[in-house]
Amino acid sequence: MSERDEPDWLDVREMQAWRSYVVASALLRQQLHAELSDRHGIALGDYELLVVLSEQDDHRMRMTELAASVGGSKSRVSHQVSRMERARLLRRTQYPGDGRAVYAELTGSGLATLQEAAPTHVEGVREHLIDLLTDPERTVIAEVFGRVLDHLERQRTVS
Repeated sequence: MSERDEPDWLDVREMQAWRSYVVASALLRQQLHAELSDRHGIALGDYELLVVLSEQDDHRMRMTELAASVGGSKSRVSHQVSRMERARLLRRTQYPGDGRAVYAELTGSGLATLQEAAPTHVEGVREHLIDLLTDPERTVIAEVFGRVLDHLERQRTVS
């Protein structure tokens, strides 16, 4: 776009869709964070790291892959992992044969914390999002945000 070209401004419905998404997603994350924090003393972002690691066969993942899987920067996730290490939820390890790579690994305490907090999180996701939608709406949301995620991941690899 040159300086003289006008942007393709959002119309009223597009702006309503955008603003509803921005505010609702922020408020949803705040609500889910508050429920986890109040009931289990864990932040939503920390819970999300525990989930990702728990889904790995050996409960470990390269730090760079972990950051990518939660949509975070390497630096932010590194600080987060350091804090979670101090809480004994995770530990950093080196993998035999891969001396340069640093891995984050779920500890027994981290797994226990996840198992305790998971019902609270699932109840919150259901109450504040899933149960408010019809089956067709859930399908549309999965398709739309899958497409957005694919697009943004492609942009990330180009950068």
